[in-house]
Amino acid sequence: MNEDDDSIEIAMDDFARRFSMRPAKLMWLLGAGVSASAGILTAWDMICRFKRELYITQRKVSPQSVADLSSPAILATLDAFLAESDTLPEPGAPDEYSALFEATYPQEQDRRTYIDHMIRGMKPTHGHLALAALLRATHCNIVWTTNFDHLLADACARTFDTTAALNMASLDGTLLAGEFISEQQWPIEIKLHGDFRSRRLKNTSEELRHQDAQFRRQLVDACRRFGLIVAGYSGRDSSVMDALEEAVGEHGAYPNGLFWMHRGEAAPFERVTRLIAKARAAGLEAGIVRIENFDEAMIDLLRLLQDIDTSLLRAEGQERRRFSVAPAPLGKKSWPVLRMNAVRVTRPVNCRKIVCEIGGGKDVREAVEAAEGKIIVARTRAGVLGFGSDDEFRRVFAPFGITEFGIATFEDRRLRYDSQERGLLRRALVAAIARTHDMEARGRGSADILAPRVPGDPVWQDLRDVIGGPIVGSVPRKRDITWREGIGLRLDWASDQLWLLLEPRIVFDGGSEETKAITADFARERTARRYNQMLDKLVNYWSRRFAGQNLRALAIGDGLDAAFDVDRQSAFSWAAKP
Repeated sequence: MNEDDDSIEIAMDDFARRFSMRPAKLMWLLGAGVSASAGILTAWDMICRFKRELYITQRKVSPQSVADLSSPAILATLDAFLAESDTLPEPGAPDEYSALFEATYPQEQDRRTYIDHMIRGMKPTHGHLALAALLRATHCNIVWTTNFDHLLADACARTFDTTAALNMASLDGTLLAGEFISEQQWPIEIKLHGDFRSRRLKNTSEELRHQDAQFRRQLVDACRRFGLIVAGYSGRDSSVMDALEEAVGEHGAYPNGLFWMHRGEAAPFERVTRLIAKARAAGLEAGIVRIENFDEAMIDLLRLLQDIDTSLLRAEGQERRRFSVAPAPLGKKSWPVLRMNAVRVTRPVNCRKIVCEIGGGKDVREAVEAAEGKIIVARTRAGVLGFGSDDEFRRVFAPFGITEFGIATFEDRRLRYDSQERGLLRRALVAAIARTHDMEARGRGSADILAPRVPGDPVWQDLRDVIGGPIVGSVPRKRDITWREGIGLRLDWASDQLWLLLEPRIVFDGGSEETKAITADFARERTARRYNQMLDKLVNYWSRRFAGQNLRALAIGDGLDAAFDVDRQSAFSWAAKP
């Protein structure tokens, strides 16, 4: 997806309100991403392990020599080894997972054993428990999944207090799935690729190409009766994607919408964006919904549903909540278990408050733009809040009859979620960083993308050293599109504190709707090999570059400016003690 293209995106808060009006009219399609927080290996983790096992057995080397899969050097060695193969796909290809799985374990029973060992002992996450709560409240009836695990079934057993409530069909019972749906024996979980206990599993290229015809037809038919939410699924295997695309062409398809939850700021696979675009072109309600993760997204969706029993979720949250503010590492302490991409931010306490006869947020923005006002503002119920000189505020809003010219204090309770006040602070902080470091900023939903205004300036030499090469250039397949190394910034709240989240990004100039697939592929290729060591260096670089005290958004001498202190050290975690 192009950096500047939000046309097929739906904000999470917007989606939550839509969902609250029609939860039972929407089915779910779950992929491996929804189980990642339970500790189950992601497809990427499995790909790396398959490469390592092929390398060890074919080259007859010691496992210790390639033990660290976080090492870029080791992964490069494995990729170079596999590049010699005439039968295996290139790294990053859509069928890489299935081809490597089949090459590593050609026998179906061995693949089933591998999956069995992988998911043994795993427990449902908050997301699974939240979905089970929806099923119990009849706010959801059908869940399709490409996963082999039993986590949703376990969550339902705990939520319903019985193992008999959830009707499940897998590859051994395709006719049973049709009967469940036609007879409305809710709730239903349908495992498109099989269950780990099943005699049959679909997880290789040939098997996925021949997705059970009955399952595919049932999925297409169901998409004519219900809308669909996709979560944790990348869209890699053609069998499922073919069915979803076929459904778009059916009469009455997705009557309550097609929504694809996508984690992070990177672009989804091209086929996903094509599916959503095709649905929208057919006049259907469809869009990409960007989320932080499945667990948090599910909690957001439950918030507007009044008849949901969340007691089990609350109890689970208290049982799992094991965090505290950790001290910075001193002396010879070992490195933290997890390096985070968040740095602590000390914010302004007050801002200007204007009450006048002006409309909503759009009217306020238009008024500021028309007057070319040098102020940063947000519209709230209390009035117009912002930063800037007093003269500028009076000049911009005097035509609307100012009745109050005062000061507002930021309340913590209004900063715990993505409120207008938190958005105002984010824009002010971004302005302070952009001004201080000569960077260009672009707003995008609840985040901002920044990139060096003059990448060739010697001041960016340290960034070039970290990257190990240029930080600006042209996209090979489209020379009129240029790219720059940049950073995504977002404000979030945790441990009663605001945090600035840093996400290294590739920023494009000159792209369009027609070229978004090209830019997405380029960004994926450029960042695919940025493993732990490289990301650690990048987070360290940006956190230290932005660190400082009294960072000012406007650098004015009167009125109320926004001043921030940004910590130098990012957050981290240690191993939890029993």
